[in-house]
Amino acid sequence: MKKIRFYNTLTKKVEDFVPNVEGKVSLYTCGPTVYHFAHIGNLRCYIMEDILDRTFRYAGYDVKRVMNITDVGHLTSDADTGDDKMVEGAKREHKSVMEIAKYYTDAFFTDCEKLNIRRPDVIEPATNCIPEFINMIEGLLEKGYAYIAGENVYFDTSKLERYYTLSNNNDDDLRIAVRDDVDEDKNKRNKTDFVLWFTKSKFEQQALKWDSPWGVGYPGWHIECSCISMKHLGEHLDIHCGGIDNIFPHHTNEIAQSESFLGHKWCNYWFHVHHLNEKGGKMSKSNGEFLTVSLLEEKGYNPLVYRFFCLQSHYRKPLEFSYDVMDNVKSQYDKLLKTVARIKANAGDGEVDRAVFDSYKERFLDALSDDFNTSMAITVLYDALKADTNDATRYAMAVDFDLVLNLDLDKEEEELSVDAELEAYINEMIAKRAEAKKNKDFATADAIRDELASKGITIKDTREGTTWTM
Repeated sequence: MKKIRFYNTLTKKVEDFVPNVEGKVSLYTCGPTVYHFAHIGNLRCYIMEDILDRTFRYAGYDVKRVMNITDVGHLTSDADTGDDKMVEGAKREHKSVMEIAKYYTDAFFTDCEKLNIRRPDVIEPATNCIPEFINMIEGLLEKGYAYIAGENVYFDTSKLERYYTLSNNNDDDLRIAVRDDVDEDKNKRNKTDFVLWFTKSKFEQQALKWDSPWGVGYPGWHIECSCISMKHLGEHLDIHCGGIDNIFPHHTNEIAQSESFLGHKWCNYWFHVHHLNEKGGKMSKSNGEFLTVSLLEEKGYNPLVYRFFCLQSHYRKPLEFSYDVMDNVKSQYDKLLKTVARIKANAGDGEVDRAVFDSYKERFLDALSDDFNTSMAITVLYDALKADTNDATRYAMAVDFDLVLNLDLDKEEEELSVDAELEAYINEMIAKRAEAKKNKDFATADAIRDELASKGITIKDTREGTTWTM
């Protein structure tokens, strides 16, 4: 079984992974708040978590992955203020909260399917686990880690020796008006305290409410991941994943409440994926129209082009999105599919050279085992496709590596054929380019050539005329 090393946010260094149970991986990934479509920045995180999941399976581990669905409790501010995001979505679309939850949960998994993101082994909506939330809150109250104020239940961070376990934050980061998402809650004893349970006294318009020992109300956001993880993965968790936005306060609060409730260390490894940025800054749903998988499709991109784009960068580095870059990646991806299709066609019933296969597989797994270096893994793939061996071996390596990359490298050739509409478009563009060159308008001619190249179409001028290939 291959040793895998990756960066642990908890210790701030790259470490060898040592599971709680030999050969097994308990993996928890924060799921979506299903009040709107996921933007592609959100989905970068899920793509990289998918790579983590697949790498462990590829390396021979038995993985159990659990994901929550936040359908209640996540407020518009991390400071426990504002409306519930689900209520906000219901108001926006004039639907019930549960209608919103179902629609956007289905939409999220449709996007995941298009991006070849493996469905988690367990998917649990927060609304399924109200008894578990109440049980943990009762336990925290009994142990003195929580208190009731203003009819809400709060976690008391002053009881902890070290609250900022994952982050480099300090109390000054939570001063009022230092961050836009920090407002004063006069019920709190300490600035860092957070809500475990809201009662009807605070949010009278809340759509989903449950009876509790503290009155009719609903849970805070942070409690759900702790309880859902423990419900399905037990008291000792191997890996917890999420975006870097989750480090503070969400994951910080998860550790605080989980370890206070359990009385021991809860999770050994924390895996966080960096932002996807646009030129104007971090991609988010609050910046007007946001980029979705459907929008990429409307613009002519196979969603797997976006997956390929994400895999060419390291998950711990910011990644900047632009359509120019996507055009280049689309061209690369189309050429890669054509290369594999050609190799497959020539492979026939040839015998796989096991020595060559095993050598490249070892290099591929070495790259992934080194902090999930997908960029290097793709380099190994390209090297394998050019290896000094037969096509049967090259094809077998491509199929094997795609168990992790999952880029549909084994597409049938007919899926790559050019339809009549595309062929007509290419011929029309070639004719326009010829006319531009005839008129000595070389700038237009070059622009047409570049536009075709961005779509993976290469044109070549010959004595017999202009030809093209994809």
